[in-house]
Amino acid sequence: MTGTLFKITTFGESHGPGVGVVVDGCPAGLFLDLNLIQSALTRRRPGQSHLTTPRKEPDEFEILSGLFEGKTLGTPLTFYVKNKDIKSGDYNRWSDTYRPSHADYTYDAKYGHRSFQGGGRASVRETIGRVAAGAVAEQILKDELGVSTVAWVDSIEKIQSNSHENPPLDRAAVDSNIVRCPDESAAQNMISLIEQTKKNGDSVGGTIGVIVRNIPPGLGDPVFQKLEAELASACLSIPACKGFESGSGFAGALMKGSQHNDEFIRAENFQDRSELKGIFHVPEVRTKTNHSGGIQGGISNGMPVYLRLAFKPTATIHKSQMTVNESGKEVEMLAGGRHDPCVLPRAVPIVEAVVNLVLVDAYLRQRAQNPDWWLRHRKNGSIPD
Repeated sequence: MTGTLFKITTFGESHGPGVGVVVDGCPAGLFLDLNLIQSALTRRRPGQSHLTTPRKEPDEFEILSGLFEGKTLGTPLTFYVKNKDIKSGDYNRWSDTYRPSHADYTYDAKYGHRSFQGGGRASVRETIGRVAAGAVAEQILKDELGVSTVAWVDSIEKIQSNSHENPPLDRAAVDSNIVRCPDESAAQNMISLIEQTKKNGDSVGGTIGVIVRNIPPGLGDPVFQKLEAELASACLSIPACKGFESGSGFAGALMKGSQHNDEFIRAENFQDRSELKGIFHVPEVRTKTNHSGGIQGGISNGMPVYLRLAFKPTATIHKSQMTVNESGKEVEMLAGGRHDPCVLPRAVPIVEAVVNLVLVDAYLRQRAQNPDWWLRHRKNGSIPD
C-alpha cells in the first residue's frame, strides 16, 4: 500500500488467477480515460518484442468497482487483469531450491511459506496494478496541472545515451524503438547488446531517466514527507530497481557549492534551454540551472523534476549456478521459466506510473492543506487555467 490521500493496494501473484489494484481516494466525477489506462498496460505487458520475455499476456483490464456511467464514484476503484499464459510447471523442478538473487529465501525466512511459481508476489507482474492506478493519477495531473511525465532508457550496461542532456519531449520519441531509448544511435547498440546477452543465456542492467515537466512549486512536505524521499521510496519499490538519483545525484558530490547552487531569476529574464522544452507556464521565479532537479527542501520549486534510476540485471538466467535448497544442501541449478534478458524497456511505463502516483498524492495533500495555494498559483501562472 502506498499514498496518504490517493492510496493504492495491489494484489495477486505471478502465477495466480490474476493481479490488480484497489485505488482509494480517487476524486469523484472524473471521466476516466480507459484508452489511456489500456495504453499504459500495453506498454508494460510481456511479449511485446524479441527483447522481452516470450510470455504472451494481453493484459486487458476489467473495472470491478468505483465507476458508473464512465465517471468515478469516489468509492474504491478496482482494476483486475487475468493471468492467461501461465506455465507453472516450469518451476516444479526447483520447488525446494532458492534461486540466486530471487526473493525465494527471504520470503521463506519471513513467512515460512512461499510461492515457488515464477516470482510470486515479487514478480514484475505485480506492477500491473501500479501501472493502471498510475494512469488514473496521470489523467488527474495532466487535466488539472498540465503535468507531463516521460521516462526513457538512458543506459544499458556501459552504453550511455545522450538523452540526459537532451531529454525527450514526449513518449512518441521514447517508443520510436523497442529498447525505448530516444537516442537512436545508442538504441541500436543497446539492442545488439541485449540480443547477444540473451543468446549467451545471461542478462544485463542499466539506468532509466525521468523528466517531469509543468510541476508547480509547493508540492511535497518538509522533513518526513519530502517529495524526493517519497519518489525514492516508490521507485525503489519497483522490482530490480537498486539505485535512485534526484537532480545532480551522485555527480553533485563532486561539485563545489558555487558550482552546484541554482541561482534564482525572475521570469522575464528566463531564457529557454533544452531541459525546459515542453513547459507552457512560467512562474514568477525560476532558476538559472537545475542541479536541484526541481526539488529544494523536499518541496517542488517549479523547475522540471529530474530522476535517474538504476536497474540490476534480471535474476533469472539460463546459466548453471550454485545455490542451496530448503534442506541446506548445496546444489547446482539451471533456472527454468521465461524472463526478460533486460528489464529496462518494460520498466519505463512502470517508472512513469509510480512517479505519477507520488505526485498526485502530493498534489491532493497540498490542495487539502492549503486551499489558497491553488488560487495563488493559478493567478501567477504556475498552474494553467
